[in-house]
Amino acid sequence: MLGLHVLLLALLAAAREGLCVPAAQVPLEISPGISKPRRKLQGRFLHITDMHPDPYYRVDSSEKKACHRGKPKEGKRPAGTYGLPFSDCDAPFLLTNYTLDFLDREWADEIDFVIWTGDSARHDNDRRHPRTTAEIYELNRAMARKMEHVFVRRGIPVVPTIGNNDVWPHNIMMPGPNSITAELFSIWRAFVPFPSYQVFQRGGYFSVEVIPDSVAVISLNTMYFYDSNTAVGGCARTDAQDPGNLQFDWLEVQLQTFRARGMQVWLSGHVPPSSRNFYSECYVRYLELSLRFQDTILGHVYGHMNIDHFFLLDASQLGNGTRSRDMSLAGDDADDETSVLKHKKKELYKLLLQEFSDLPGAQRLNHDDYAVVNVAPSVIPTYLPSFRIFAYNTTGELYRAGQLGRAEEQPGPSRSLKTLAGGLCGQEEHAQSWVCHLEQPWHSSPESPSRTNRLWTPLGYAQYTLRKMDTADESHPPKFKLEYLTFPVTALRPPPEAEGAADGDADTEADAGGDAIEDATVNAKRKFWYPIPRRHLPRPLRNGTITHSKKYAPYELDDLTIPSWTALAQRLGHAKAKKLRQRFRRYMYMGADEAT
Repeated sequence: MLGLHVLLLALLAAAREGLCVPAAQVPLEISPGISKPRRKLQGRFLHITDMHPDPYYRVDSSEKKACHRGKPKEGKRPAGTYGLPFSDCDAPFLLTNYTLDFLDREWADEIDFVIWTGDSARHDNDRRHPRTTAEIYELNRAMARKMEHVFVRRGIPVVPTIGNNDVWPHNIMMPGPNSITAELFSIWRAFVPFPSYQVFQRGGYFSVEVIPDSVAVISLNTMYFYDSNTAVGGCARTDAQDPGNLQFDWLEVQLQTFRARGMQVWLSGHVPPSSRNFYSECYVRYLELSLRFQDTILGHVYGHMNIDHFFLLDASQLGNGTRSRDMSLAGDDADDETSVLKHKKKELYKLLLQEFSDLPGAQRLNHDDYAVVNVAPSVIPTYLPSFRIFAYNTTGELYRAGQLGRAEEQPGPSRSLKTLAGGLCGQEEHAQSWVCHLEQPWHSSPESPSRTNRLWTPLGYAQYTLRKMDTADESHPPKFKLEYLTFPVTALRPPPEAEGAADGDADTEADAGGDAIEDATVNAKRKFWYPIPRRHLPRPLRNGTITHSKKYAPYELDDLTIPSWTALAQRLGHAKAKKLRQRFRRYMYMGADEAT
């Protein structure tokens, strides 16, 4: 143990610029004022996930040996300087440092907060170098220090979450308080606000008001919902002290409190909330709270899967009492998680299309019944290293539940999970299920920010990937490039007349009235807020030479509200939408060979 600890410290200390750890594990000491300087809102945030730094990674080694040693067979790719894309290998320190240094240099001044959804230690994929708790905590501490340096010192809140590989053994986390919550509390002291100290040490979850009195991010510990964690009871209704139930009880109070204060909330976690990942009763509780507080929840952001996709939480799934479980998509039921996720990609793609094709038509679809989960691709090069920049509305009217002068709920009796279940609750097998015991009315409104574009509504995201990794070295590093964005191209720039005036194209000999018009268009340009700063766009989008782009803007969503996402899902559900489906699949797997 001591020899491994010394080796790990030496490897970490040798890593480039900042991804290193102190000589002893001590609580972080961050000045109380370092995280709270006043900053003007930029209207953007970063979502980054699954970095998986690996202290044993060796350039030119074999993928078959986890990129730790050996030489690849003839015709096989060796481990690259910045990682091995489309592989089962973890990330070299050079890649994680390069990614965070790039964000430090290019994006940190353009965002308001960071959602960081876990897995900050390597996989346990090499029997010669088994993971230890000491190594896991050292890697997490190193990553936390780097995040502090890049973001917290600027006053940017960082909201981390526990991943299934941030614990030992992976997937297994006992009810808290325990050594994991205690150690991660010391590591994340700069990120967890004082009011959440106690609850974090009990369960590893917490909330942060990333925009005080306006927007909060709730970091959930999905380890207590994840059905690969055999150390918990799976949210059984008969066990009030099950850690999953305790977390949902806490989440319910959080959502009630934020709703009463007129705030909006992002839910974040590591393992996505689907029936393929969560214990069935945990899934019921998550889905029920998501729909009950639809008018308060802006969105759901997760990681773990390494695959870019979205899916819908659907009220109809609550009433059938069944659990469609495809074990191949569970993620960690096999020893080699990355291999399972990578090689079962076709099943996930087909499953999503089937779910989208089952949606009601536009006239029959009730938006009260849905929530949307966004799953981001990872930094680890299972495909290509990636991160997302979300943009959101910082203008417009504030939504306050019950204060809009109109009925919030749809006409008719109040809806709840129990009323949706109907006759299901008369069956003995469901009598003790949460489905038949949650009677609180649901809150939904077409005027809420999750349903219509207003203050705090998410408007879109831009996804960046690291390209040309195979030929890169430290002298010729790869570059992060825009892969795609959800916006229409026309939303990225001011109106043409404003641009022309600002660029000096207006008639300089215009009369006084013309001068007034010119001044107005120049002012319009100056006031225009770029959802993605121009310098981060490729030239065709930056120069305004095109109005549509299937390559960069395949979806052309007006915003990221529930109606926009369900409309996209309906489009993807049509078998005739072959080109749209091809683009969706291409972005899911980033151009990887799709042969099965």
